[in-house]
Amino acid sequence: MPDALPASATRKVPAGTLYRGREGMWSWVAHRVTGVAIFFFLLVHVLDTSLVRISPEAYNDVIATYKNPIMGLGEAGLVAAIVFHAYNGIRIILVDFWSKGPKYQRVMLWVVMGLFVVTMAGFLPRHLMHVFGGE
Repeated sequence: MPDALPASATRKVPAGTLYRGREGMWSWVAHRVTGVAIFFFLLVHVLDTSLVRISPEAYNDVIATYKNPIMGLGEAGLVAAIVFHAYNGIRIILVDFWSKGPKYQRVMLWVVMGLFVVTMAGFLPRHLMHVFGGE
């Protein structure tokens, strides 16, 4: 007689939940990472802008160091972080406060990603032309 499998082995295990390895978890992680990145940008921005009160020459020196292609790519990354964080924040509000939000959270994430791509496609060509001197 063949060995019978235990009931736990035949039970179908869900592929994931809202926050366990699926889209919901990765949007949660990306939202936290972009939030921290934006926070640190704002911290540096306040600190370097405050230099203008202490020493305008020091301020000009710091700002001059930002005028290079690496910082231009960093600006593009900052805009990408802000755009994703904003669109995903709206999605999170809908998931939390709309009664059908949890049901449509995956669809809303793909809408967020679509809006992100469209927004960045409109921003990046112009910005990168400016950064790399193609104006």
